[in-house]
Amino acid sequence: MKFSYIATLAFAISAEAHCIFQEVSVNDQKQGSLVGLRAPYDNNPVYDVNSQDIICQKQGRTSDKVINVKAGDNIGAYFGHVIGGAQIPNDPDNPIAPSHKGPITAWLAKVDNAATASKTGLKWFKIWEDTFNPSTRKWGVDNMISNQGWTKFQMPQCIAPGDYLMRVEILALHSARSNMGAQFYMSCAQLRISGSGTFTPSQTVSFPGAYQQSDPSIVVNIYGLTGQPDNGGKTYNAPGNVPVIKC
Repeated sequence: MKFSYIATLAFAISAEAHCIFQEVSVNDQKQGSLVGLRAPYDNNPVYDVNSQDIICQKQGRTSDKVINVKAGDNIGAYFGHVIGGAQIPNDPDNPIAPSHKGPITAWLAKVDNAATASKTGLKWFKIWEDTFNPSTRKWGVDNMISNQGWTKFQMPQCIAPGDYLMRVEILALHSARSNMGAQFYMSCAQLRISGSGTFTPSQTVSFPGAYQQSDPSIVVNIYGLTGQPDNGGKTYNAPGNVPVIKC
């Protein structure tokens, strides 16, 4: 009975090898766990791209803090297996199971007040992405894992001052060969950006709406002829058909 219980517990933990975007850094200064974030209570993914949960994840934790950022600052988004990082000592699935290959993208949406704005009805534009490098056969998730859960990028210099929600998303493609197999993990950070930028996006998308459930970047077999998750050595375009902005 004891062995059965331990085996069951181990299976339950390994079966939920998921993650949560749970902290922001600005120029390598950590802002604190869940500070300025709208994050889910659990680490389960979103599967349905037509759900309201695809915006900032399921309704969960909220914060009354807004994180101050200057255009041009280096931004970090930390993903961990559970809140706090590891679920167990030497957690092999922290920050996420290495099998969960896929791209990471970052988006902004202008709002009047980042602390109180509704997540619905916003116009989003992409500011950064790390998809797949056919030369190294590395995915954005691989780079995040190598950086101990952190994915980092520069806030574009041209971003106009104001309040924004920042949506950082992992799309795990290990089970994406079938419909509703792709796994989306995201939270939204509440930012107040300062600077002298004047950028106004000419192309924006809505969530839900930006992705289609049948998108070939969402229903995709990333395993090559040798069974490795190398996308057959081909390039990979993140879903949404939206390029990263150019300042």
